[in-house]
Amino acid sequence: MKTIRWVIAHEPIDLFLRAAERFRSQVVEQTDGELDIEILSLTEYSEKYNNGEKVTKHDLLRLMEEGVVEASQMYTTWLGDWNKDMWALDMPFLFRDHDHAARVLEGEIGECILDGLKETSPVKGLAFTYSGGYRVIPAAQELDTVEAFRGMKIRTSRSPVAADTFKAVGAEVVNTVELEEMNEAHVDGVIEGGESTFVRIIPLKQGETFGTVNDTAHSLFLTSIIVGKEFYSKLDERTQQVLKDAALDAARTERRESVEMLPGIEADCKSQGIKIIKMAEKETVKFKEATAHLYDKYMNVFSNNIIERIQQA
Repeated sequence: MKTIRWVIAHEPIDLFLRAAERFRSQVVEQTDGELDIEILSLTEYSEKYNNGEKVTKHDLLRLMEEGVVEASQMYTTWLGDWNKDMWALDMPFLFRDHDHAARVLEGEIGECILDGLKETSPVKGLAFTYSGGYRVIPAAQELDTVEAFRGMKIRTSRSPVAADTFKAVGAEVVNTVELEEMNEAHVDGVIEGGESTFVRIIPLKQGETFGTVNDTAHSLFLTSIIVGKEFYSKLDERTQQVLKDAALDAARTERRESVEMLPGIEADCKSQGIKIIKMAEKETVKFKEATAHLYDKYMNVFSNNIIERIQQA
């Protein structure tokens, strides 16, 4: 029996743990126990396999390239450092709804983006998952108009598309703060708000720190289930297909659960006195209009007419 090490590198860990456990159950079943998955947190991996020396999520792709970690999930915004087509998925108001997203992520376009990753990185992408779904902005104030963003210090991911989205509405973009460090950055006066998702608001105490969650739904926060490219290449075709099928099953379940969790999370926020603010439709239209020029800017940046194909899917 061969054991695949899956290291969970992001918070909240429960969200990613469920996907990993579903992946494991499918792989074990379909290979009759010839393959198993050992699911580890960064701390657990450090203690068991790295002599107790701390490793961080920033070490993950190196560990996968070295072959000491075989599988994980990673933000598509990070994977964009290896293949910029991943950043196309951050375009503002790109996905009309979750059904549209599923058609893209599970179809030819998603497969094209995943295939491109293996050409430029040490990993192969198997499937797209949500990292909570549509993005929201926990902030120290209500952002119920487009004008409210002007001059605000907003934390974004390292994706240039994300940064340009908020520059377009006059915000001061800060892309050097980790998602998990937003609370401290706000207390220190570095940011006044930042991109997150509803699933993180309570576990990471972002609602408690900022007080308000602005439900802008301006883009989807995505991750990808990834495996080491060299490890994957040594598997026979049947086993490769088992991993792909298990990843797709885990991804579909994780995306569905992320959506199903939202009403309960919103109710919990309200019970804790955390305000949830949604823009009026006319302000959302203004937000879309303010960022529309980014489609011209990025149309030819990504390969294979990805943006246009996503819009038409």
